[in-house]
Amino acid sequence: MPIQPVIMKEKVVILDFGSQYTQLIARRLRELNVFCEIFPYNKDLSELGHVDAFILSGSPFSVLDENALHLDLSAILGKYPILGVCYGAQMTAQQLGGRVLKSEKREYGKAKMNILDHDCALFKNMSDGSQIWMSHGDTIAALPVHFELIANTDGIPVAAFKSKEDAYEKPIYCIQFHPEVTHSLEGMQLLSNFVFDIAGLKGEWTPASFVEEKVTELKETLGNDKVLLGLSGGVDSSVAASLIHKAIGTNLYCVFIDNGLLRKDEFHSVLESYKHMGLNVIGVDASDDFLSELEGVSDPETKRKAIGRVFIEVFEREAHKITDVNWLAQGTIYPDVIESVSVHGPSVTIKSHHNVGGLPDKLRLKIVEPLRMLFKDEVRRVGKELGLDKNLIGRHPFPGPGLAIRVLGAISKEKVRLCQEADAIYINKLRQWNLYDEVWQAGAILLPVQSVGVMGDERTYEFTIALRCVNSVDGMTAEWSKLPHEFLAEVSSEIINNVKGINRVVYDISTKPPATIEWE
Repeated sequence: MPIQPVIMKEKVVILDFGSQYTQLIARRLRELNVFCEIFPYNKDLSELGHVDAFILSGSPFSVLDENALHLDLSAILGKYPILGVCYGAQMTAQQLGGRVLKSEKREYGKAKMNILDHDCALFKNMSDGSQIWMSHGDTIAALPVHFELIANTDGIPVAAFKSKEDAYEKPIYCIQFHPEVTHSLEGMQLLSNFVFDIAGLKGEWTPASFVEEKVTELKETLGNDKVLLGLSGGVDSSVAASLIHKAIGTNLYCVFIDNGLLRKDEFHSVLESYKHMGLNVIGVDASDDFLSELEGVSDPETKRKAIGRVFIEVFEREAHKITDVNWLAQGTIYPDVIESVSVHGPSVTIKSHHNVGGLPDKLRLKIVEPLRMLFKDEVRRVGKELGLDKNLIGRHPFPGPGLAIRVLGAISKEKVRLCQEADAIYINKLRQWNLYDEVWQAGAILLPVQSVGVMGDERTYEFTIALRCVNSVDGMTAEWSKLPHEFLAEVSSEIINNVKGINRVVYDISTKPPATIEWE
């Protein structure tokens, strides 16, 4: 489904040239309560609706490459405030008559910025010598006419430049570093200066304003129509359900399917929590349907596709029991939307998303996705604004395919049970130690590895559990959590002593990137 621009009172558009940090720019602007959207650099600009300012992202590519990504700046030049970041700055320099050269060595890592124009609005309340983060292979050797240098570093002559006062109706600022990463210590101040002082925005994008506008929009769009929503027990679908329920009440019908791959006892506990929310929820135990389809399947992508196929079959079966439904609601959030659009067209599949794409066609329903413009942490804040239970809002993210991708290799009912038991001990211990709310996501992974162990006088040959625990904001990047050694020792002992079939526990200390949070 193509990305539809959202009509907002204020909006910054980020044109994406493929940088790994593009989503991070959007995250930082949202933290400033400024609404923004990301589009591919070659998006038809006439489809964007109202725009207050543009940011041109970085890129892994070089402007000197034969097939360099190209945006005709004349379409926006002088009409909007523009901030070019790294590749965006180099492309601006080259296109407007400056000179860009290959650097003798890749400029990567921390640097100190020397501010040359202390009256520059972009550097308001920033320190001379402020730490910034470089990541580029090209350097700007000469500025275009009508531009002036505003900052350098000890290593590069051009760290930042801007259009001269009378050159364009709206100013252009270009920087050769990444203000969006935490290594740029005053990067948030720079972005704040751009959106508030230069672009003149007010920062009115708040959870309360989102709820008010979204409920009004849903009422107008849905009217008296019936809406069907597949609940997962997670934050996204729960907040989506609450928003739609606030708009249309009992015309929302929710289906919660037990695929046999949920956490231990989760099906019944989640159903109970939904009753307290006043939602009309149908619980369906389809665990046998899923587990029989997955028996012996080991390839991660095959698992995902099998789960998606069975989910459609079960959901379709239940959906037909409800008459006159017009809409299918989904808990799609913004990272899913962004990742579905590649700078170069069809992107390489890292892994399939759990949102089941074939369902709308099967059911011939229109789609409503009330959260499609929100990042995960924004979804939580909206849930809080809606008054959802803090235990539901604070639930760790859980993969759509469930334990199917936490039981590595071939799946069986017994392996799923082992993973559930170990996971339940781990999560309960996190709560007991008051660590659950201190981390972003935790789970147990059953490895397809058996090893020798000794229990009493008996030799064992059993499975290994890996514990995964990370800290993150929205899952785009993640650091492994430094859990207390005493805690890990207690969890390990509890699992090995109480889950027959597991005799070894390890802890995953990989960051994302290069690793992913889930193992499959």
